Amino acid sequence: MFKPVLGIIGGGQLGSMLSQAAKKLDIRTIVYCDDKDAPAQHYADEFIFGEYDEINKLKEFCYKVDIITYEFENIPFDTLQKLNDEKKVLPHPNINKIIQHRLYEKDFINKCNLRTTKYVHIKDQKDLEASVDYIPGLLKTCTLGYDGKGQYKIENVNQLPNLKLEFNKEYILEKFINLKSEISVVLTRYGHQRYSIYDPIENKHEDQILKYSEIPAKVENNIIDKSKEWASIIAEELDYVGTMCVEYFIDKNDNLYVNEIAPRVHNSGHLTINAYNISQFESHIRAVCGMEKIKLSKLFDAKMINLIGSDINLYRGKKLNENEFFFDYLKKDIKDKRKMGHLTILKK
Repeated sequence: MFKPVLGIIGGGQLGSMLSQAAKKLDIRTIVYCDDKDAPAQHYADEFIFGEYDEINKLKEFCYKVDIITYEFENIPFDTLQKLNDEKKVLPHPNINKIIQHRLYEKDFINKCNLRTTKYVHIKDQKDLEASVDYIPGLLKTCTLGYDGKGQYKIENVNQLPNLKLEFNKEYILEKFINLKSEISVVLTRYGHQRYSIYDPIENKHEDQILKYSEIPAKVENNIIDKSKEWASIIAEELDYVGTMCVEYFIDKNDNLYVNEIAPRVHNSGHLTINAYNISQFESHIRAVCGMEKIKLSKLFDAKMINLIGSDINLYRGKKLNENEFFFDYLKKDIKDKRKMGHLTILKK
């Protein structure tokens, strides 16, 4: 059976875990990244260092691979489109174009007739001052920004004059709900109505960064069913191929809201490496490389803890219990609010 050479754009921890999953399937990987210290180079078969607009380096990368995927969504659309002209890029770049822009993403979700929080487009100070119906809320840049970056919590209108915003950027203001909990659904789409869907994962954030993920999620059965159904509607509408994640809010009346779509493997899905027979990473490799879909089976309940900043030092060299699995992302520098590794604890 022909096995393609897989190109991965981005060399962080997701690129590392994709490369490890590919190796298990005897798939050769080549990682392209703009960080010469990218940790994925320790796991890929080949590593190419270059900027995301460096045409000659991208051509070299493209020549060496059969199919291309990516580990994060903030890659320039033009780069993905040019690569897709030469070799198939999965998920398709047009999907990334929608999800890179928070307003386009929210509009798309609503066109699918799925619920989101109320939101408004903020282009200038006048828009901001007229947005009182959306306060309290969270103001976000429409592009870039993750793990709390580019976000401003607005509790009351008195904060508006003190916000120092750059209106060369677009913003979206999302009204707060009476939040009860947050969940995510990771799924892999292989083609028309062909899915592997993982059970919903319950998530807790600290300082707007994911800290804990746990299965099973402590939610009602109708929420479990609806969250899976909505995720498959989104994937089908996008004609998605590969693993993706839909993040949800649940309010205190048990209403479900789509928060965000991640067009890639997801932090909350790291526990699938140990808790399932097939991880989200292996599922992604199988889908984008046209391999067989294997039926998912949950082996254990589990909890994943993100190790952020200096937390990593607590586990390097530590003796673990047999139900604990430590992942060190091998990042060169320890930085505040930087995801450095994770610990998965299986509930046997």
